[in-house]
Parts: sequence; structure tokens; C-alpha cells
Amino acid sequence: MTYALSSGVTGLQAHQKMLDVAGNNLANLNTTAFKASRITFEELLSQTIEQGSQPTDLVGGTNPEQIGSGVGVSGITPNTEQGSIVNTGNPLDVAIEGAGYFVVRNGEQYLYTRAGAFGIDAAGRLVDPSTGYRVQRIGLTGEPLPQESYGFQVPGDSSIRVPYGVALPAKATSEISVSGNLSSDATGAPRAQVLTSSLQYTYDGGREATDAVELDQLNQFSGGSPLNRTIKVSGYHPDGTAFSNGQGFDVDGSTTLGDLIDHLNTLLSGRATASLVNGRIRVTDDQTGYSQSDISLSYEPAAGTGDLKMPSYFELTTVGGDEVKNVNIAMYDSKGTKHVLSAALVRTAEANTWDMILTSVSGNVESISPDNRRINGLAFNAQTGAFAGAPLGEETQFVITFDGFESQPQTVAINLGTPNSFDGLTQFGGNSTAVAREQDGYEAGDLSAVSVDNEGVLIGAFSNGIKKEIAALQVALFNNPAGLQSVGGGYYVPSANSGEVATQATRSGAGSIHGGALEKSNADVATEFVNMIEAQNGFQANARTIRVATDILRELTSLIR
Repeated sequence: MTYALSSGVTGLQAHQKMLDVAGNNLANLNTTAFKASRITFEELLSQTIEQGSQPTDLVGGTNPEQIGSGVGVSGITPNTEQGSIVNTGNPLDVAIEGAGYFVVRNGEQYLYTRAGAFGIDAAGRLVDPSTGYRVQRIGLTGEPLPQESYGFQVPGDSSIRVPYGVALPAKATSEISVSGNLSSDATGAPRAQVLTSSLQYTYDGGREATDAVELDQLNQFSGGSPLNRTIKVSGYHPDGTAFSNGQGFDVDGSTTLGDLIDHLNTLLSGRATASLVNGRIRVTDDQTGYSQSDISLSYEPAAGTGDLKMPSYFELTTVGGDEVKNVNIAMYDSKGTKHVLSAALVRTAEANTWDMILTSVSGNVESISPDNRRINGLAFNAQTGAFAGAPLGEETQFVITFDGFESQPQTVAINLGTPNSFDGLTQFGGNSTAVAREQDGYEAGDLSAVSVDNEGVLIGAFSNGIKKEIAALQVALFNNPAGLQSVGGGYYVPSANSGEVATQATRSGAGSIHGGALEKSNADVATEFVNMIEAQNGFQANARTIRVATDILRELTSLIR
């Protein structure tokens, strides 16, 4: 009877634990990322009554006689299968689809969890709001780069900062990409090139200057002696030849704008005509067609003779040629001030060749040199129409000097595509469709929103429309995730049988991240109800064993009496 009683007791204990496990699973049915556990039983060591024997020539062998001593719990292991993922709408909620655990730190040790209901604390740290544990990052994402003066993360600190309201410094435009088609056969009415000064001359408090106004009377003159002043003229004639050595024009107190216009017409020598229109100097080619004419004026006073402001550059108000495609794009200087850059692609007199010209830039421009506003000789393959590149040594860039940045001219590289490919400009028949598609500058902005991509990278959206990578969530992989030890609150610590690898989502076998979502418990109601029924049946059966054994023992003692 003792075997029956002890076996029954072990059965009661084992099935009680089975009920405990099922009850805990059901209690955590709605716990974020909870992993249900399962219990497994094993037979306890049996008592051998008689050993087995080998067969002989006369009799056969016998089997051993054993009586079991009951049941024990062989293991309680978590079910690490993926729970369903539900969207929450909270951008800082994250769930892992696949293998891996988020890493947090409680100030003393690292803990691991699948529950990604994170938030921001008062210090701007990404934390578990229920515990304050800091979420950990991996790699250098978000740390200051050598060429940048700002960063979102502190080198050496693996906690994640989400600095809402932090300013993203402005970035000056350094590259503009141009792509699309330039027509190989379209022709329009040939036009004469027209240059118009960016500066309007005024006098007498703001009236438009005329030819008769003396230079000393202009509002743009800052005073001083009327003697020993020179206006130098440089640039190019329509055929591309340069003016001779910055030809100068000496002025005195009686020199008028009309005298300056006359001097320009002398220099232009019949190839173009200068005039004064609405207070602006205008230069118009005498002939239509492709032209490289450009002009620049500079004022060089002697000591103490005052200053006369000259046009910072001449806008190309009409580009000479029979096929011209204008492009425009917003760009930014180093302070984040927005400007509109306008350029034109014009077909040259040479077959399958185009120029790109900077026609104008809005805002306060200090100067644009004629030497830095034209990209010459963009060639195209006559057979395929592919962009063949610029001539050797030709810089595909514009140089602009803005007011306040006289010592720091801004160079803007123009990306026209890969030579001998079709990823930028092309030259096919039909219409010209080339456009300036994108540029890399922006104004200053503040961090206003954060999201998480499938690689676990926090993406910061700034008020200027720019997105930057803030940090990368650290994900821990374990060779045996079932070997992790639960410490409550959805957290785990490694055990001697778990193993550990630190990585990033989608790498080294780690799963992908779902932003704005959480992983649900993988406990199944139907399964747990069945487990409870089985536990109840097992408990009742073992209780009956104890009751029957007790009844037999009671009957036995009655016989003795």
C-alpha cells in the first residue's frame, strides 16, 4: 500500500503544479509579449522487486519485476514562439517579429525583454515607463560625425537619447542632381542672349536712374572724393573670347551712367549692345543663336574716394540658342536661408553637345563670377543618347558668394548622371524634359517626431522636413532562449544554458522590428482550458488512488481486531 500512497501523493503534487502553470498562463493572457510555459512529467525511479534472468537450455528468461514510485515534474519550459503583433498607433511601441530580445539597463545590469512599450522620460531617454530602465543602442548611429558639429547620442553611453526640440543645424547645398531628356531634334525660334544687372540703380531717394544721372548722385554711391576711380569690366564675348585684362573705365565727378553705357558699347564692339532699362544695365547680343556672352563689373576706388556698389552679377534673362531647357530648384546657404537657383541647358553649335548655365539666384548674392557659372561641353553619345560626360578638366559645378560669406564662396556640384549610362541626363528625340530633381541642403529645424524602421533604427523627423537616424536599437540573440531566467516584469537574465549575442534587427538571424506595434501574449485560451481539465482529471485520479489505498488499509486493520 505504501507504493500506492506515495505514488498518489506525487501525482497530486505534479498535477497541482500543472494547474499552477495553466493558471499563470491564463492570468497573463493579455500581458505584452508574455511567453506561456508548459509542464512535462517524468516517471520516478521504480523499485525493483525481482531482477530479470537470462534464458537457459531448459527454461526461458524472466523479466524484471518493478513497481513505480510515482511521477515527478521533468521541466517547466517557456514556449518561445512568436505572439501575434497588433498595431497600437504609438510610434515608440516596438515589437520584434522573429528572434531576439530588446536590451535595457537598470543601472546595475542588463535585462532582456520582448515587451517594447517604450516612452521618453524627462531627461529625453528612451525607457520602459513602468520601471525607468533605459533602452540600449548598438553601433555609432546618431553619434557626431567628423564632418558635422552635432550628434544625438553621447559616445560611450549606450542609452538612447530622443532629444525632442533639439535643433538640427542648417546645411548648405553642396550638390544638385539633374536628370531627364534633352531633345536631340527639337528646334525653336533662335533667340539673342540678354544679360540684365542684378542691381537696380536709383537716385534722389529711390527714383530709377537714367543715363543722365551722374555716378556720384546715385544712392549706391557712399561718398568721398570724385577723383581716381575705376570701373573694371570682365567677362566673355558671344564667341567665348574674354575681355582683355579686365578693361577699365576711369570715372570722375561728372561721369554719368550714360558714359558707362557708352564705354560698355565700345568694349562690346558691335557684338552686343548695352543699354539702361529701368535703372538696370542690360546687354543684348546683336545676333541670335548660341552665345557665351557674360559680363562682370567691379569698382576700384583709390584711397579715400568712396565706394560705388556694382551689380553682384548679371542675370541671364534670355539664353541665346534654338533649344533651351530651363530648370529651377530651391537651395540653401550655410545659414539655412532659402534661395531659388535657376539654370538653363542650351544646345551648342557642336553636335550632341550642351552647356549648362547658372542664369540667376534669388536672395542676397554678393557675386557670381562669369568663370564659375557655365559648365561647357556636356557630351552625349550620338548612337545611344547616353550622357557621355564633361570634357576632361571641366568642373561640373557652380560657385556662388552670398552676402556675409565673402571669404567662403559656396560650391555647388551638379550631378548630371554617370557617364555612358542613363541614370541622369539623356539625349533622345522628342521634347526636352530635364529637371533639377533634388539637392542636399536644408534650413535649420527641430526634432518633432520619431518612428522606428524594420531594422530598429529610430528615425527623427524634423520641422524642416529632414529625417535623420537617431539611434539603432540593440537586439540580443540567444542560442537557447528557453534557457533564459525570468526575473518578473517581462524581463529575463541569461543563464548558464542560454548563450548571448548582441546585434541589430535583421542581422545575424535577428528578427525585424515593427514600429507602432506590440507583441501579444502567445498563451492560448483553448489550450490552457484543456490543460486545466487534464490537471483536474489527473488530480482526481490520484486522489482516488489514495482513497482506495486508505480504504484497504482500514479494512486490513479491521481484520486484526
